[in-house]
Amino acid sequence: MTPKISVIIAEDDPQIAEIQRRFVERIEGFEVRGIAHSTQDAADLVEVMRPDLLLLDIQFPDGSGLGLLRRLRTENSATDVVMVTAAKEVETLTEALRWGVFDYILKPLVFDRLQQALSNYRQHRQRLLQLQSLSQQEVDGLLPRTGSAAPKTTAATLPKGIDMLTLEKIRKVFCSDQSLALSAEQVGESIGSSRTTARRYLEYLVGAQELTADVAYGSVGRPERRYRLPRQTP
Repeated sequence: MTPKISVIIAEDDPQIAEIQRRFVERIEGFEVRGIAHSTQDAADLVEVMRPDLLLLDIQFPDGSGLGLLRRLRTENSATDVVMVTAAKEVETLTEALRWGVFDYILKPLVFDRLQQALSNYRQHRQRLLQLQSLSQQEVDGLLPRTGSAAPKTTAATLPKGIDMLTLEKIRKVFCSDQSLALSAEQVGESIGSSRTTARRYLEYLVGAQELTADVAYGSVGRPERRYRLPRQTP
């Protein structure tokens, strides 16, 4: 039986941390070993428990998650890191990537996006464990940012619960207007599916960097994710 991937959650808000814990425990192959509400507690847990993965926020009362990330890397910690944060500054993302985060997820956290990130992480670990030697193709598969373009999506490469036909329907919704920003409910109505199904596909496309997502607040203050094509730089 394959050992479960151990996870530490570092999040200063206890309620959000509990949501993350419940999300992780719904994903096959992962288990939460501890929760930290400060950078110091997180550092202590990582040092003692040596988890495979750390879900790390950036804002803490006692310091920055980026500072903890730098500390882990300078100490040659083998723990991988996925950032889960509300920080949208490009500089923050750039620094996180520089210090080797596996993924960067924006709050409010959506289960489907976390599930995709952890699934990608699990597949990444499995590939590394199975490799005997490296070819350039295998390196490019492990480090997708080194390629000139993302690998073409095919039915064989899609994760469970995502089919090519529905994916193409959603792509067509956005292809006509780059400024279009739609909720999962609106996309679901456009393609004739439920809001939940539409959101699953939208979060997949966000993870594949084909769409971006922003949080908008409705008239009653409830946050809602709106999806759009990435803005093109001049």
